[in-house]
Amino acid sequence: MTTPTVAVGALGGTIASTSSSADGSEVVPTLTAELLVAAVPGLDEVAAVRAETLARLPSPSLDEPTILRTLQWAQAAVDEGATGVVVTQGTDTLEEAAYLLDLFWDRPEPLVVTGAMRSPAAAGADGPANLLTAVRCAAAEGSRERGVLVAFDDEVHQARWVAKTDSMSTSAFRSPVFGPIGRCVEAEVVYGVPADRIPPLKLLPGHAGGDPRVPLLATYLGDDGFIVDSIRADDVDGLVVAGFGAGHVSASMAEAIGRLARQVPVVFASRTGSGPTGRAMYGYPGSEIDLVARGAVGAGWLSPVKARLLLWALSLGGPVPRADVAAAFELRGRP
Repeated sequence: MTTPTVAVGALGGTIASTSSSADGSEVVPTLTAELLVAAVPGLDEVAAVRAETLARLPSPSLDEPTILRTLQWAQAAVDEGATGVVVTQGTDTLEEAAYLLDLFWDRPEPLVVTGAMRSPAAAGADGPANLLTAVRCAAAEGSRERGVLVAFDDEVHQARWVAKTDSMSTSAFRSPVFGPIGRCVEAEVVYGVPADRIPPLKLLPGHAGGDPRVPLLATYLGDDGFIVDSIRADDVDGLVVAGFGAGHVSASMAEAIGRLARQVPVVFASRTGSGPTGRAMYGYPGSEIDLVARGAVGAGWLSPVKARLLLWALSLGGPVPRADVAAAFELRGRP
């Protein structure tokens, strides 16, 4: 039996962090991909691993151009014969990086993202176990044609739905409503749903260096739309609003959204953490029906941060017509 080859690219994060303090505090990313791989017992029995350090950054310092360069590295690794690819990074932005990768991942081979909640020196460090699960997932035949996956705490999640739901717990990653699609049990990756994915977007020449400006705003009690009105349309490529409940905002903010939506795409999502934006339930000023009438687009089941990434990705080629934005969210914002 041929041993699968898995490429592991490291971006930094807690999984790669060490401390110079005696008490193990103040950790920073220092470890290379080779050191991460070497610390996982039994990894060489799962796959032949090719490790490469892509960056050593804390998760909040990652950005979209870095993730697109990671995408290109992963594509090259598959083109050079890798059965699958694993990317390790910090958890704070893991759900966003995984989704951005998923939007453009155009290979049948699996691309799996993982990380850790505890640094390597901490008692009960979870990095080695998560990396082992991720490599198993990347090497598994059943992982093909599923796009980008997130492997964490012996569970496998779709990049589109996974979210970091706890600031400290080692089981921080969950897929609200839809749940994980697979588990790693006794060294076997088992899936509970058939392979199915939405066709990826095309990353055209020059896109990898692009960086559209798409801010994300969360509404709040008493929000009068002042911040939305302070945004100059010439300074942004779009806006995503994290609204109350099913995507609602105040009447005053709805008016501000309408003014901006006449000039750039505006998308509204739900800030609740679970469930979709409404389609036809409420009709008051600031409701989903009202916002759509003013030109905004509902994000569907996508969380605000992922709605922002989709609008960002759509904007890489320049201004996007509202109809195209609506069509993209209709397709990608549904289960």
